[in-house]
Amino acid sequence: MKQIILLGLLSIASAGVYQITLTRHDSRMIKYLREGTWSSYLQYKERLRLTSKTRFSSHQSIGQGINDYEDNEYVGNITIGTPGQIFSVCLDTGSANLWIPDVTCSKCSKHNQFVSTKSSTYKQNGQSWSISYGDFHNLNNVLTASGFYGVDTVGIGDGASKLLIPTTTFGQATSENDLMLSYKSFDGIMGLAFTSLAVDGIIPPLINAINQGLLDQPFFTVYLEERGDVDNVPGGYITYGGLDTQNCGSVIAYQPLSSATFFQFTINEVSLGSYTKNKAWQVISDTGTAFVCGPNSIVDQLAKAAGATYSNTDEIYYIDCNANFGPLNIVIGGKTYSITTKQMIISAGNNKCYFAVCQMGTGFGIDWILGDPFIRQYCNIYDLGNKRIGFASAK
Repeated sequence: MKQIILLGLLSIASAGVYQITLTRHDSRMIKYLREGTWSSYLQYKERLRLTSKTRFSSHQSIGQGINDYEDNEYVGNITIGTPGQIFSVCLDTGSANLWIPDVTCSKCSKHNQFVSTKSSTYKQNGQSWSISYGDFHNLNNVLTASGFYGVDTVGIGDGASKLLIPTTTFGQATSENDLMLSYKSFDGIMGLAFTSLAVDGIIPPLINAINQGLLDQPFFTVYLEERGDVDNVPGGYITYGGLDTQNCGSVIAYQPLSSATFFQFTINEVSLGSYTKNKAWQVISDTGTAFVCGPNSIVDQLAKAAGATYSNTDEIYYIDCNANFGPLNIVIGGKTYSITTKQMIISAGNNKCYFAVCQMGTGFGIDWILGDPFIRQYCNIYDLGNKRIGFASAK
């Protein structure tokens, strides 16, 4: 499951610090829940998954991200080339490759497509690639794309003073499966995780910017704003190269990463109401997930403590919109981080709400995913240079 935010560049606080405005959009999941068609769509997606499993088996390289982007609400504008060609991409800490549709993709005409002959800085790479993205319920391939690599200047944001990253390798998709093509709100995906997670070891754009000394500090800060049941409104900021001191308080603590692939670290306890569970779990912070996701049995107990009921057809937990079950507490490095009831109850329209947790299958060595409810409560500082993650209370 995933969420969508459009990015617009704000003023630069200092050399090498860039702040991007996020705009929140209703996700596909929310739209279909309101229309009463979500369960039918899940069945359609499963049929597509079964028919697409073998379509990309002949390519040289295959990687898999953690997200399927159904609940993704955050999409960003980037440019590629000189002059810049604009694309909307999912900004995803759960993957590490950048790719967009190429003009040679015959089925991609409803999306923006890259035309290399229109860029004076484009260079050919020649290597082919293929990538797939899974979901938490079934780790078989769900979304797939493939094509070839190119090298060009990538610009983050759509303002006059954007972050320009020369000689960035990116994927030019010549083929996407039907489910990937069905997403109308974004053209491609820009991974924000580490090079070790990237297909073919391609250096991600932000790592490339850090290596070239384009950022003051080797990290970025994500602040997500609570806007409730509204669409197409400002939804927060991403600050590249520095802390967001306007929207985030002082750093509470940093936690070393247990794996510099995803932003993966250790948590030691979760609790809600009278339910408490202690264990050393592996967890990732993920901007592309609208939920707090964890092991099935524990998520069930948390939902029970909150008074939520699981829907087998919609694959989510429904809850009374006015429920007040107290905070979801998570212990990280000996400190307790509390997610309020307000952050955990999401409107699905028609006087229905869901409890923002989800069950996730095993895989990737990850037990939990801390998505947007946690990031709305605490600004997350993704420190690529020092391989750690920091947390600060959102103002």
